[in-house]
Order: sequence, then structure tokens, then C-alpha cells
Amino acid sequence: MQYVCDAPGAKTWFRIETEGEAAFESDAMGHAVEKHFRHAWEAAANSYRAISSPFVEQNIGLKAHIQRAMPLFLTLRDEEGKALVTAMLPPDGEDDPDFRIIIVGPENRDPYPEHEDAIDALAEHFGLILDRDRCFPYR
Repeated sequence: MQYVCDAPGAKTWFRIETEGEAAFESDAMGHAVEKHFRHAWEAAANSYRAISSPFVEQNIGLKAHIQRAMPLFLTLRDEEGKALVTAMLPPDGEDDPDFRIIIVGPENRDPYPEHEDAIDALAEHFGLILDRDRCFPYR
């Protein structure tokens, strides 16, 4: 996982970077982020076009391309490392009106009542609007 930003209450946002981390998040949170991560990874990998033709070098930029092309999968953790909230933001955290931002708590529950201050910190970090009406899909 990669550090993203701190949040109030000794909480921290991290980027989920591997399928294993996504699997752990799914288990800890009781939802399907692993499935969404895997699909996004595959779509990004399939969109990669090598700039070099030699077989040995053709995938040199693949990992960097995937990280730029796929959505950001994020996890909010407390000071003991417990998963609290999972978020999916547009690639590079750039505002995209066509992208469906998703922010959920354990078992897809609403994380806003308990963690709105941490979600606001993430919104400020990326310069996005992450309000409940836009980001929590299970009203």
C-alpha cells in the first residue's frame, strides 16, 4: 500500500496497489473491492500499447501505465491498521464527471456518519467533491 494522506482522529488513507491488498480489503470489509480492482487492472493492462518492439522490453512501462489508467482504490485505516472505509476514485484522482466515485464502509454500509471528517480530508487532498449523495451508492 502507498501512503496518500492523513485524516483527523489518527486515521490514514492508503492506495491499494496489488490484487493481494484488494483481497485483504475485501475480506476485512466484507465487500467486493477485490473483484472491481481485478477488472480495473485487466482493463488498464489491455489498454497498454508498448512503445518498444523488442520482446524483452515491451512491458517496461506496463506497471506505470496501469497505475495511471486504472481508478484509485483507497482504504482508510485507523492507527492500529484496521480497515474503516474503502473508496474508488477516478484515475490519478482527477475530477471526471463521467466516473462513478464509490465510498463504502464495512459490508457496504454508509461510512459518512462515522468518517465524514476523514472523507473530507481525502476530498481536500485530491481537490474533489466527495459528498454522500454523489459517492455512497446504497441509499
